[in-house]
Amino acid sequence: METAEAIEVKERIAKEALDLFFQRGIKSVSVDDIAQHLSMSKKTIYKWFTNKDEVVYEGVKHYMSSVHRDCDHVAAHSKDAIEELINIMSMMRKIFSNFHPAVFHDLQKYHSSSWKLWLEHKTGYMLEHIKANLRRGIEEGLFRADLDVEIIARLRLVQLEVPFNTSVFPAHEFVLQRVQMACVEHYMLGVATLKGHKLINEYNHITEEE
Repeated sequence: METAEAIEVKERIAKEALDLFFQRGIKSVSVDDIAQHLSMSKKTIYKWFTNKDEVVYEGVKHYMSSVHRDCDHVAAHSKDAIEELINIMSMMRKIFSNFHPAVFHDLQKYHSSSWKLWLEHKTGYMLEHIKANLRRGIEEGLFRADLDVEIIARLRLVQLEVPFNTSVFPAHEFVLQRVQMACVEHYMLGVATLKGHKLINEYNHITEEE
């Protein structure tokens, strides 16, 4: 059984490594890079992790836990479904402000166990969170009552990954953060009722002609 100190060291290494992966892409970051970033020897990292693949896995797992916690907090402390989406959008803006578009490609191609973890997170927690927000919005009269929640939630899930498709949005032409924000705004306006549209404009300080 690992001690609290061992768990803390492993989490620190995984978290700091993940920050590097987000900045540069996973493939371009070596264990030497991680060691240098942490001001520790490569031998120390190998004391806690068998290889880079394990570092990636622990980093992804740590990130998933962080996302779960933050999204649950946002949902619990937002006044309505639209404010929840806007708060999530703000949270995502911070994450994607320094996010390399190759991360998902590298994850899928070189780290199958971590990719599986991401897919489980996406089709499990993320899908249920989207559906819960849609149902909340419908109950509040902010989202259209005729929405097929299951279909719309899955469409939103696919939409979340579109900005990372460099054949659609080449990295040298588009800023990932701006594409993500455009996608979520498009989604919100598509599911909102007239009441919802007015509230979106209110939150965004926009005045529209009637």
